[in-house]
Amino acid sequence: MLEAEVLAAFPPEVEISAESVAASVAETGRILVVLDDDPTGTQSVADLPVLTSWEVGDFRWALSQGAAAVYVLTNTRSLDAEEARRRVREVVTNALLAADGVDLGFVSRSDSTLRGHFPLEPEVIADALRAAADISIDGVVIVPAFPDAGRITIGGTHYVRAEGGRLIPVARTEFAQDATFGFTRSNLAEYVEEKSAGRYRAEDVVVLDLTVIRGGAAAVADRIDQVVDAAPIVSDAVTENDLRALALGLAEAERRGKRLLYRVGPPFVRARIGQRARSPLTRAEILIGATPAALGGVIVVGSHVGQTTRQLQELNRRHPQATTVELEVPALMEEPTAGQEIARVVDDVVSGLEAGDVILHTSRLLVRGGDAAESLRIARTVSAVVEEVMRRVLQERRPRFVIAKGGITSSDVATRGLQIRHAMVRGPMLPGIVSLWEPVDGPAQGIPYVVFAGNVGDDSALADVVHTLSGALGDDPTGGRPAR
Repeated sequence: MLEAEVLAAFPPEVEISAESVAASVAETGRILVVLDDDPTGTQSVADLPVLTSWEVGDFRWALSQGAAAVYVLTNTRSLDAEEARRRVREVVTNALLAADGVDLGFVSRSDSTLRGHFPLEPEVIADALRAAADISIDGVVIVPAFPDAGRITIGGTHYVRAEGGRLIPVARTEFAQDATFGFTRSNLAEYVEEKSAGRYRAEDVVVLDLTVIRGGAAAVADRIDQVVDAAPIVSDAVTENDLRALALGLAEAERRGKRLLYRVGPPFVRARIGQRARSPLTRAEILIGATPAALGGVIVVGSHVGQTTRQLQELNRRHPQATTVELEVPALMEEPTAGQEIARVVDDVVSGLEAGDVILHTSRLLVRGGDAAESLRIARTVSAVVEEVMRRVLQERRPRFVIAKGGITSSDVATRGLQIRHAMVRGPMLPGIVSLWEPVDGPAQGIPYVVFAGNVGDDSALADVVHTLSGALGDDPTGGRPAR
C-alpha cells in the first residue's frame, strides 16, 4: 500500500513550533527520566546527560545539569525478564531518592520496530512509583513512531516505509522475527493484546489516530480523560509536527490531573520537551572537547540485521585502507578457543590502529539457540567478548574515535569496554538517527563515541559517519560534512 493513499483518510498535519511545547514543559518544571533499553535512544536528542550507572549520586549529577530530560542506559533489551524487572525498579527508586523535590516524569524508551520487554517495563515503573511515592499511573502512552527512520503509525497500525512510498506493516518485516522479542501484529492495539497474553484486550486500548492528534491539544486530552489504572493508549504519528501535537495534548491532559507513563521510540522525548531537531554535527563541532589521538579509530559492528550487513559491505568498499578484523562467534562458545580468539582479536585491533582505522565485526552468520532464552544468552556472550576486547584495546592504544553498531553492542562497549559512567549527548551524526556522546569521565574521556542503532540508515550511512570522523580528527576541522 502507498503512504499517500493511507493518509488520504485523515486531515493534513498542523504546523507546531518546538518553542510552544518547550513553554508547556517549562511551566511544570518536570524533568523526564528516560529508561533507555539500549543506548540508541539518544539518537534524536542533543545536549542531555546520559547515565550508564544509576546510583543516587549519579542521578544527582544528572539532575544538576539543568536539562529537561535525563537518559539512563538500562540495557534491559539484553536481559531476561526477571533481570530487567529488577533493574527497572532499582532505577526508578534511586531517581526518586535523588529528586529532592523535583517533579519527575518517567519514559520507557524502546525499539521503533516493537522489540523489547513490553508490557513488563512500563508495568514495573508504575508499580515502583506506587510503592515508593504513592503515585498511581492513569495511562501508558505507546508511541513507537520514528519518522526520521521511516517508522510511522497511521490508523493505529505501525508501518515501515519502503522505496516508492510503500508502507510495510511492521509484523511483515525481519524485525518481527526477532528470536527473543518476535511478534505477529502490526495493529498496535492487537500488539498490546498479543504481548500481554490477553491481559489487555485490543478493544479496550485507547487509540489516538491522526484525526485526534491533528484536532488540537484539547481533543487529545478529551480522548484520554477517562483512562485509569495504567490503561494502554496508542498513538499515531507520521511527522515531527504530529509528535509535537501529541506532546501538547499530553501536557494538557497532565494539567487536568492525569498521570501518564510513556513507552516510546527515539524521537518522542525530543518532541515532548520541545527540543528542535538538531542538524548533524560538523567536523569543527566534533573537535570541541575531544582529545584526538594520532592513531586510527575503531568501528565495532555487532548487529546482524540486514541493514547493518549491507552498511558493513559498503563501508568495506569505500574504506579499503581500513584494517578489518573478524570475531569468529562459534569460537566463543567454549574454552579454550574463546580465550584464544579474544587474544587474537585484541592483537589484530591494536596493531591495526597503528596504521589507521580498524573495522571490528562479528562473523555474519547469526548463531541462534534452541529457544528465545538461549538465543539471548548467546547474544550476551558475544557482546561481553566485544566489550572485553575494547577494554583491552583501550589499555594499550587510545583510538581517535569509537563507533558501535547495534544496540547491545553499543551498550556494552560504552559501559564496560570504554567504562563510561557519565556522558553528554552532543547531537546527531546523521539527521535524527545516529548519536555522538562526549564521555565526561573514565579512561575514554575526550574520545568521541558514536552510538549507531542496527536498524537505521541507508546503505551508505555507516561509511558516511566514518568519513566524517576520520576527517574530523585530522587536518580539516573546518565544519565540512561528508559528500553523499
